[in-house]
Amino acid sequence: MIMNFIDIAKNVLLVEAKELHDSAQTLGKEIEQAVKIIAATKGKLIITGVGKSGLVGSKMAATFASTGTSSFFLHPTEALHGDLGMIGKEDTVLAISYSGESEELTKILPHIKRFDIPLIGMAKSKDSTLGKYADVLIPIAITKEACPLGVAPTSSTTLTMALGDALAVCMMEKQGFKKEDFASFHPGGSLGKMLFIKIKDIMRDENLPIVTPDTPLKDTIVVMSEGRLGNVLISKDGKLQGVLSDGDLRRALMKEDFSLSAKASDYATKNPRYITDANMLASDALKIIEENKLQHLVITDTEKNIEGILHIHDLIEAGIK
Repeated sequence: MIMNFIDIAKNVLLVEAKELHDSAQTLGKEIEQAVKIIAATKGKLIITGVGKSGLVGSKMAATFASTGTSSFFLHPTEALHGDLGMIGKEDTVLAISYSGESEELTKILPHIKRFDIPLIGMAKSKDSTLGKYADVLIPIAITKEACPLGVAPTSSTTLTMALGDALAVCMMEKQGFKKEDFASFHPGGSLGKMLFIKIKDIMRDENLPIVTPDTPLKDTIVVMSEGRLGNVLISKDGKLQGVLSDGDLRRALMKEDFSLSAKASDYATKNPRYITDANMLASDALKIIEENKLQHLVITDTEKNIEGILHIHDLIEAGIK
């Protein structure tokens, strides 16, 4: 039997997309009510669930935590065996169970309500045990799983995860969460690097390839090779006078009067591009490098005293894009 896996995959996407679309059309005030409860929470948003719902819940907790809503995942079984104490009176619980009848989950619901802790439920029916205990129930009812047998959680888990994303985004809007806030939670991510890493954090400021304007070209080439930056900085009394790059050197070789005994300054670029603010974001420096088709930027103070050099390779290694 020959199977068309492309058609099978397309069908899965279409079935799940339809369930998402249908849910969007029927979504009601329960989302708004849930947002109000979470926003009023002084403690943490604790998400719990079993099996596939637990895996989705773990992802939800991570999404909430990274977008400004303090949250963590608690497994119901662990809660029953001592970790229930992790839920405080100022917390809110978001419980997930497609059937609303998961045994491990329903066992902790009376304990949650006994302490009058707000409970947001996600289940297919208000008539389920979870639905009856919940202060607000966000429906995750579907008409069809993408699984051909109709039993493996596919459409239901996709919808649950999407509703979790919707809640998290609503909370971001509610709290005025901006990309700078997101970056502060992800300092190692690409956005965090763009918004936090400064030139001074990655520029080279030691053992710089520096020569004086009168340094013979043959000695300058040695310094350039040892510096491994493809250039040397021309400096007088610590102040930037020019830059001699390997490109400048190649162009000089084409001249009839080229001489290794000439001064470094004879072939150097006299007015190189430089920056006087080491606190500039590295991402902004990258824009300057790309716009001007440079390999590096020299960093000086306002008096042109050399402080360091930023090479494009430094930016790449730091993950600045």
